[in-house]
Amino acid sequence: MFYQFTDTLTECSVDELLPGRLTVGYVKGKQMPELCGQFGFGASTAEACRSPGTSFRSAVELFDTYTFTELRVIGDVPEEDDCLALCVKNDLMLVVDVVDSDGSTEQKFRGALKRCSPGNVTLEKLICTFFDTLLQTDSRIIEQVGMQLSELEDELLDRDVDRAFNTTLLQIKKRLLRLHNYYEQILDITESLEENENGVLRSERLFYLSNISRRVERLREDADSLKNTVEHLQDAYFAYLDTRLNNIMKVFTVLTSIFFPLTIIVGWYGMNFTTMPELTWKYGYIYVIVLSILTVLALVLVGKRKKWF
Repeated sequence: MFYQFTDTLTECSVDELLPGRLTVGYVKGKQMPELCGQFGFGASTAEACRSPGTSFRSAVELFDTYTFTELRVIGDVPEEDDCLALCVKNDLMLVVDVVDSDGSTEQKFRGALKRCSPGNVTLEKLICTFFDTLLQTDSRIIEQVGMQLSELEDELLDRDVDRAFNTTLLQIKKRLLRLHNYYEQILDITESLEENENGVLRSERLFYLSNISRRVERLREDADSLKNTVEHLQDAYFAYLDTRLNNIMKVFTVLTSIFFPLTIIVGWYGMNFTTMPELTWKYGYIYVIVLSILTVLALVLVGKRKKWF
């Protein structure tokens, strides 16, 4: 689908496009080979639109008449990231759908068009609006992650943590790392467009791209700040585990200290020498029981005084 801006926004086919008008298009990757000749794109551009990139840090390719880049758009599930390509030349922005599993990229493209006023839209403003629409829900996502970390912190302070605590932190850390890489990718693209080495954009309108770059930088800083919070919570969690383990070892040490003398008594009277008077004494059995009880009580009193427990 293609749209041209005049006093109104007009949808048209590729054969109906009029020269000299601001044009925006949303096409599938498989359509690029036949569109490259009409718009003057190289064969490498069509080839790059055939399959999605495997990393966030995709390069921005500058040609004499247009700029091309590939953008990996994060989804709610890591395995279902969308991927689009962007071709920008004089009075043309072409969004190429490389992978859009749930139709969200096309939906955001249409949302960006609705936000543009046909009477005063420019190519630079259109690019800025499209990126702004892609990032529309990111502030809410980061806020939700922050609230989740706050709840985990409360659980740790209340000593109400389970085995899934650290797993949850690792999942959040992985998500924040993906967000960081996503924002770095967009910054690479916007900064390259802002440099405008091939002159496809108007220099007096590049401030639109500066605005979106600053917003992305703030989002990246927020994601990095939350990532640091995750690392602090991990340190606090491991310290909590160490403290709990130390308390358990302390209990076992105290119990060992109290009942170890009983082992000595048992070993002593277990030697069964014939000359031991207690073996033939009428009250020998009761004597050993009372001795053991008194020994334990004495050590408990000593432990209380020494604040062992």
